[in-house]
Amino acid sequence: MIFFITLFIIFFVGFFIVKKYYPQGVLFVGGFLLLCTAILLNNTPVLAEKASIGSTFLDIFEYLKVTFSKTTAGLGLTIMVVGGFAKYMDHIGASKALVKITTAPMKKLNSPYIVLALTYVIGQILNIFIPSASGLGVLLMVTVYPILISLGASPLSATAVIGTTACLDLGPASGNSVLAAKTANIDAALYFVKYQLPVAIFVIAAIAITHYFVQKIGDRHLTAEEKADFAQQTYDDEVTVPSFYAILPIVPLIIILGFSSLFKSSIKMNVEVAMLLSITLSMVIEGIRKKAFKKTISDLKIIFNSMGSQFAAVITLIVAGQFFAYGLTKVGVINSIIDWTKTAGLGVQPMILVMTGVIAASSVIMGSGNAPFFAFAALAPTVAASVNIDPIVIAMPMQLASGIARSVSPITAVIVAVCGISGVSPFLVVRRTFLPMFVGLVVLLISNMVLFG
Repeated sequence: MIFFITLFIIFFVGFFIVKKYYPQGVLFVGGFLLLCTAILLNNTPVLAEKASIGSTFLDIFEYLKVTFSKTTAGLGLTIMVVGGFAKYMDHIGASKALVKITTAPMKKLNSPYIVLALTYVIGQILNIFIPSASGLGVLLMVTVYPILISLGASPLSATAVIGTTACLDLGPASGNSVLAAKTANIDAALYFVKYQLPVAIFVIAAIAITHYFVQKIGDRHLTAEEKADFAQQTYDDEVTVPSFYAILPIVPLIIILGFSSLFKSSIKMNVEVAMLLSITLSMVIEGIRKKAFKKTISDLKIIFNSMGSQFAAVITLIVAGQFFAYGLTKVGVINSIIDWTKTAGLGVQPMILVMTGVIAASSVIMGSGNAPFFAFAALAPTVAASVNIDPIVIAMPMQLASGIARSVSPITAVIVAVCGISGVSPFLVVRRTFLPMFVGLVVLLISNMVLFG
């Protein structure tokens, strides 16, 4: 009974989102219905006893309040600050200065789509040092996105590529990687070098090549309406600011990498602090150059207005996605899948396919790579023991698949964040990310089987 009700609600959510109903509203309604189903039919509490406000139904709204609070103060703040920084860079002409300097040599490649493919590769490497998918995505939107547009790529293609740059969650700084290593009882650094890296080389190459063809062909088939919308996003090379302004958009990236474990820094830098430092530095430089203190201070309003826009368009969608995912968890769908995999009695490769498929489907529906992997990771040793293989052979494809599949969800944080900056619909973007991610998933499974299976 609950299973069919859950399927109906999922269908309801998907149907109305495809019909272009306000996605935040649809997801909130879907999450509310799932939680009500869990309460009425399963007698499942929404919150733990200590966190409850005394009413099971009112706990639904308490959870929503807590989610809004945590998301806005954490990831939400990152997205809002980066959005404000990006807007300010455009306002003072720094983005245009960066484009003017960097596009000249890049145009010699004679193909914006080669640059797009290289952007994915570079971004995936940077993800090792910047483990936040959303943080990396918005940084690349500030620094690389204007360049890609000026070279001739559509905003849709550029956003799709940047939105997938952290799809593999590589390196010991990734929470999912650490959990996978702990699950298999090996060191996180060893897991990265011995297991992730050999597989990642093949997967990254496959995704980059697929991006090249998918984005190139996709841009050829843009509708007249889409071309008209995208034509508004241009970056004029004629700028009146000093050439050194081109450095300002990449200052946050320099700060983050400079204070990262790559250089064994004792300072723990994060995206928010790097952005605030960069905004401060940029405003000081702009104030000195223009000798207009009042005007420079007034420009803070541009940053704050942009932050507000990010909250309305991006943060609310992330919270709605989390609310819906929580409903799926509470209604018992995840636990049912876990119980089924324990008793299925499948062989090695079929079991890997099933576990990876379940993780991938959950990541797309929930809009998260962390939530489903955290839920299923503990199964890896038990499942591996039942088919007599090393737990890492199952844990690694599960872990990497969660990030790959997350990049196909229109409600995942990184996709919503980059779309919030480019102004492109997340639902259009995931159409462009689907095939590269599908190819990446297939190559992941094949390379894992050949190298370790």
